[in-house]
Amino acid sequence: REEKDEDSQLIYRIERPVYNETLIQAQLLKRKEDTTTNCQKLAEKFQCSSEKAKAAALSFMPILSWLPSYPVKKYLFSDVVSGLSTGVVQLPQGLAYAMLAAVPPVYGLYSSFYPVLLYTFFGTSRHISVGTFAVISLMIGGVAVREAPDSMFMNINATGSNASDAINVELRDKSRVQVAVMVTTHPGQPPIVLGLLRFGFVAIYLTEPLVRGFTTAASMHVVISQLKYLLGVETQRYSGFLSAIYSVKAVLSRITSTNIATFLLGLGCIIFLYVIKILNERFKKKLPIPIPGEIIVVIVSTGISYGLSLSKEYKVHVVGNIPTGLRPPAAPNISLLPNLVTDSFAIAIVGFSMDVLLAKIFALKHGYSVDGNQELIALGLCNFISSFFQTFAVTCSMSRSLVQESTGGKTQIAGLLASLLVLVVVVAVGFVFEPLPQTALAAIIMVNLIGMFKQFRDIPSLWRTSKIELAIWVIAFIASVLLGLDYGLLVAVTFAILTVIYRTQSPKTSILGHVANTGLYCDVDEYEEAAEYEGIKIFHSNSSIYFANSDLYVNSLKEKTGLNPEHLQAARKAQKKKERRRRTDEAVTHDVLSQSHVAEDQKNGQFGDRHGDSEEAVFLEPFSTVHSIILDWTSATFIDSVGAKAIRQIIKEHAAIDVRVVIAGCNKRDKVCKWRPIIKTSSTHWGHNVKDGNGQQAL
Repeated sequence: REEKDEDSQLIYRIERPVYNETLIQAQLLKRKEDTTTNCQKLAEKFQCSSEKAKAAALSFMPILSWLPSYPVKKYLFSDVVSGLSTGVVQLPQGLAYAMLAAVPPVYGLYSSFYPVLLYTFFGTSRHISVGTFAVISLMIGGVAVREAPDSMFMNINATGSNASDAINVELRDKSRVQVAVMVTTHPGQPPIVLGLLRFGFVAIYLTEPLVRGFTTAASMHVVISQLKYLLGVETQRYSGFLSAIYSVKAVLSRITSTNIATFLLGLGCIIFLYVIKILNERFKKKLPIPIPGEIIVVIVSTGISYGLSLSKEYKVHVVGNIPTGLRPPAAPNISLLPNLVTDSFAIAIVGFSMDVLLAKIFALKHGYSVDGNQELIALGLCNFISSFFQTFAVTCSMSRSLVQESTGGKTQIAGLLASLLVLVVVVAVGFVFEPLPQTALAAIIMVNLIGMFKQFRDIPSLWRTSKIELAIWVIAFIASVLLGLDYGLLVAVTFAILTVIYRTQSPKTSILGHVANTGLYCDVDEYEEAAEYEGIKIFHSNSSIYFANSDLYVNSLKEKTGLNPEHLQAARKAQKKKERRRRTDEAVTHDVLSQSHVAEDQKNGQFGDRHGDSEEAVFLEPFSTVHSIILDWTSATFIDSVGAKAIRQIIKEHAAIDVRVVIAGCNKRDKVCKWRPIIKTSSTHWGHNVKDGNGQQAL
């Protein structure tokens, strides 16, 4: 009922009988009987109807749900502007990230066309831009260099001092393309299967600190790999353990042979792109579309290289031959698969996590939802189908997605137009970019990673909020820098899982006390107002009880309550032994005194009275002031058989020292809660009028 006090503050008073588990199961609640058999459930699951077929089609190909109702007048102009702006950025990034993947630049253009086109039909996000991505490209490049190193293609008959003359570049690039295609074909398959099995939730195991630490480390690898292009020096490309350190060492050892023209051109491109980036950020509300710095750099540097013949006169490395037109589909080299399984899974995991992370960010911002399972299917199909057209693995790019969203993109029509712009370049004008200096592409890559390096700002905030998440970030970063991206990701995921075990294995425990005139129970060590009931200990743990933490739960209970049944039982036995010894000594003394015919009967009587008083005091002295313990299970979501045995032992041991143990807030789904004693509360809080499973007064 509702009452009001003098200050007009509402007070709710709840009165109801105290229930125990037996009464609830026998009289109050009856489970619904499910008469449906497993065969009937299975038949219903696979029963086909027109509604189910339509829903499946719309789910598998989301474009069918929004394209028929596409508001042309409202969205088309915005999507056209956004698509052209994104395509202008996607073109130079495709060329640049192909260098990271250790394949010729034209394959970056292929990867910027086919997957983007496919995602328009199968994706659920309206704003992400699928295509080449620096981290994925670098991981593919590491695998390609490992499986097809320069040493396999040495030209024995080569004459000349240049290292590139001693390598059969054409055969090497062909082999690396096969590796990149195969490592793309395989990671396309598991996401499709997992998506169809509704396993999109697996993305939650890649926590945000892990992804951000990993991508920051990947950015370090990317920048280091581009140093040789920026300086114009020839060095070996490393992969695997300590590859970043070996790459830096190799560049520094050749720094005296830096190509000055290459370095000056690359430095100028970096400065220009950085200034453009700052202007776009500062005036993004005033600019109708961002200034396309990347395409300006590509056009201007290509013109300078062609006009000044930088490749011939100054030995500046350029993109080289870009074939016109699309390649016919071809099956990947299956013989390479056994060595690429682990790498394929790592690439698939990173790609999917980046896709879902950005898709959810934009969906939350614009008020719609994305389907993680369908994103798995979409990304898997993009990679799997496109790999037959000589592409390498892709995912969404943060920089391009921001361009697509900030320029007014409403749907994936913008992505479709961006892919068509790339198609025009591949089919018609690809040869124009053959004089493009590689140092300009290196500059584009480096400047685009500035946003990634801003993730170092996570460290101070994580230090203040969560030391464990900071540890995940740091471990992911250090392991990925030193061990390589594949093993670094494995170490980071393993460590993140261990932190979950650590949190449940070492929960926070406390003794709760009642806050006067409220229904609140708080930690007595933390709040002065919380006071314990005399003789009652309320023990709270914020974790479930299972095999990994059951022993710690028992030890924490003993520590917090100050009761150790083993010690108290040992003390009781010692006290009883001492009492028996005292009685024996008393009996002997009495016999000696009775045999002496001394007139001291009165004195002996006083002696006996004294011992009687002492004996009474000994038996009345309690072992502990605590007579009841309440185990608060409101935070426990489950308890396994090991935890159940531990609780049984707790109840048994405390019963031996006359301390009653009861349980509050037990989850009804746990069968363990059918033990006795079980308590239920008489109001919205517990602590008053608590009864055990037999209906007897507990406290």
